[in-house]
Amino acid sequence: MDLSRLIIHASSMKWLLFMVLAHPLLAAEPLTLPLWPEGAPDKMPVPSETTADFIRKRAGKTTVTNVSSPTITVYRPEKPNGTSVIVAPGGGYAFLSAVHEGTQVCEWLNTLGVTGILLTYRTPTRDESAPHQKPVQDAQKALEIIRLHATEWKLKGDRIGFLGFSAGGNLLAHLACDRSPENYPQDYDQDAQKQRPDFGVMIYGGGFLDPADPMKLKPGFTVPPDAPPLFVACAGDDGTNPVAATLLYLEYKRQNLPAEIHLYSEGGHGFGMRENHQPINHWPARCAGWMDSRGWLPTMAKLDTSIRRKENELKSITQQLAAFGCADDLPLFMREIAKVEARLTSLKASQKTSNPQVIQQLETHLTKMRAAVDRMKLDMSKNTFDPAEFEAAKSALVKLQAERDWLQQIQSSPAAR
Repeated sequence: MDLSRLIIHASSMKWLLFMVLAHPLLAAEPLTLPLWPEGAPDKMPVPSETTADFIRKRAGKTTVTNVSSPTITVYRPEKPNGTSVIVAPGGGYAFLSAVHEGTQVCEWLNTLGVTGILLTYRTPTRDESAPHQKPVQDAQKALEIIRLHATEWKLKGDRIGFLGFSAGGNLLAHLACDRSPENYPQDYDQDAQKQRPDFGVMIYGGGFLDPADPMKLKPGFTVPPDAPPLFVACAGDDGTNPVAATLLYLEYKRQNLPAEIHLYSEGGHGFGMRENHQPINHWPARCAGWMDSRGWLPTMAKLDTSIRRKENELKSITQQLAAFGCADDLPLFMREIAKVEARLTSLKASQKTSNPQVIQQLETHLTKMRAAVDRMKLDMSKNTFDPAEFEAAKSALVKLQAERDWLQQIQSSPAAR
């Protein structure tokens, strides 16, 4: 695989941006575009000797480093389902493991119908006091660009996830949860939502524990009430990362936010998409199951099944509604019963000789009406009809049908083939 496409030189950025915007996104050709055509904000630091030595010893043949012009590369599936996931490789904020934590991940996402978007963020930044700051800026810019072109790229602007490995997982934690001024210089409000992912996947991420007490999150790092749904996977023998994963999960649960965690007894660190024949290597299947359960992996067949289920639910509610209509007759029956009772009382109290046959007819009529009222009350006690439930079911059905129509349209369009 030609990794030179991952880094676009500044001299060609404006031309490349024009080409990306001028032509449709085709499934067979991953396209790369710059995040900052006019140049990224803030100057990149000169790596220290310690960082340079770290890169020499740890970086491999497929890693990428010295990224000053960050990019995204879009990998479009043959049959897109509208969901996209930004992939952030790890590398200790010194380099990027761009294959087993990058391109291979995008290719796996494509098998799910998900558009994989590889984020080549600025690195190395490990010498800075906040090494995540520039990568977070790059991730925020990527989210803005994707949402800007969501319609053009056949994506749902509210189904953009972020998957980070190791340092990329740390990036995700700060992107999704950290509202500090270094990440959001402006006041965090609804406008900033466009810079936040709709869900997150953290694979052996960490780096947000308190150095003074590694059983706590670092001071200032909290999970806000609007943090996106989160999937976490980590190995128990991966240093302090399982502690970080667990604490993050517990903070999610404390606020009743949706999260799923998978901790494995062993597996180490940095496996990415590699097959080491360990249980932890099944994390992609667990992740896909979670995404499916959240409704982010729609297919025509799944939507057809959901539509039929919702139609049956509406039919059942409609039948209940028809039965509930008898409640309108109940007051009429009660008033009639009162009239008959009053007439009987009057006839029986009359000093004149009453007609026994008339009294018997009225008593028979009264018995039948009382039985009818009892049946109505019994039917009403069994009835569970809720008008709000009915309206919600109708709205859900309309949404499902619209989703199916949209999915059918994007999967049959030329750009999807």
